[in-house]
Amino acid sequence: MAAAELQSLLRFLSQDAKIPLAVAMSKVKELQKAGLNNPDDIGRSELQPLQTIFKDEKTAKKVLNAAKRNSKKRAAPSSSDTVSTKKAKKDDPDATVTPFQIESNLAVPVSPATEEELSNTVVLTNRAPLVLAFAVTVLKYTMPEQPISSRLSLAQAVVSANSRSKAVSLGLESGNSAEEEGWGKGLPVVKVLGREIRVLKRWDYNPMDGKPDDRINSESSMQPSRSDAEETSREDAGGMPPLWGVDLEAMRKSNAQGKRGDSQIHTADAARTYLMKAFALHKESNAGQNESPRKKSNAALAKEKEEAVGLVLRAIDLLCESWASTLSTAELDRRAWAWYLRVRPEVQSGTAGWGEKGQVRLSDILRLRREEPNI
Repeated sequence: MAAAELQSLLRFLSQDAKIPLAVAMSKVKELQKAGLNNPDDIGRSELQPLQTIFKDEKTAKKVLNAAKRNSKKRAAPSSSDTVSTKKAKKDDPDATVTPFQIESNLAVPVSPATEEELSNTVVLTNRAPLVLAFAVTVLKYTMPEQPISSRLSLAQAVVSANSRSKAVSLGLESGNSAEEEGWGKGLPVVKVLGREIRVLKRWDYNPMDGKPDDRINSESSMQPSRSDAEETSREDAGGMPPLWGVDLEAMRKSNAQGKRGDSQIHTADAARTYLMKAFALHKESNAGQNESPRKKSNAALAKEKEEAVGLVLRAIDLLCESWASTLSTAELDRRAWAWYLRVRPEVQSGTAGWGEKGQVRLSDILRLRREEPNI
């Protein structure tokens, strides 16, 4: 079975048929022997061969029905895009949501702030969302073929892995990680911020499907401005399809609890929501004394957080852009982690913990464009 066909089959089983990825991987060889190499083959098969493979009539029916739905609605988004599709269907519940609409709904704020404005800005956040912001932005340059849905998913996978490492170092968790126990073995690996991430390839997903002919890509989709063709063409990028970051801990947990259908990828929607809530503009002690934050509406607070996110991403983007022409993608990825360590949040009592909020001065990020980090 070709690699592309294998990944497509695994994606179908884990996302469309809601089969735990570990189970799906264990059944691939049996499906192959039965001549069931893709959803179309499965949809045309009888129930009995599937029941023999999955050892359970209920599971076999679920896989068969999912394959039939897949054949009828190839353009339908995967289950992991549910939140995004709700937004696009708000005005027309019967409309078919295209991948292009999904990607547009996931766009993150892009600030037009000048360098001077950024230099005078201080934000409040903690370490995890700052890692997320660095990863999402760096991936624009190290994997420019990846759509925003994939970049958010991969970035969240990095945050999740780092969070567990931090929990282990603090004694909050013990034992081997899911990856150390072999979960996800055999899946492709990519490196983000120096950390290896297990991924699923989305061979059947084209983020440009449904794009109106007169629609022009803009910076709001978080694409690098240096090469639109490079960003949207998988062929030009060596055939690398959009990716999902696999949630190995969720995979292990769902298998231990005997659950089916749990998400075993890091969803783009969840990553974006986390990012949009995690930053706030820092108010100096002598500012806003006559205005209580409690008087602000939820909409005003959300707008302020969105502004803060846009400013942070803008500063990181300027940093990456300044080095992109002189560093290889591998070196840029490696440097990015060192840059993050240089600017991670701090508090008066010392370095902020993973879950503690501290100040981040955007001037510190911009300064790294001109001085080599101590790596």
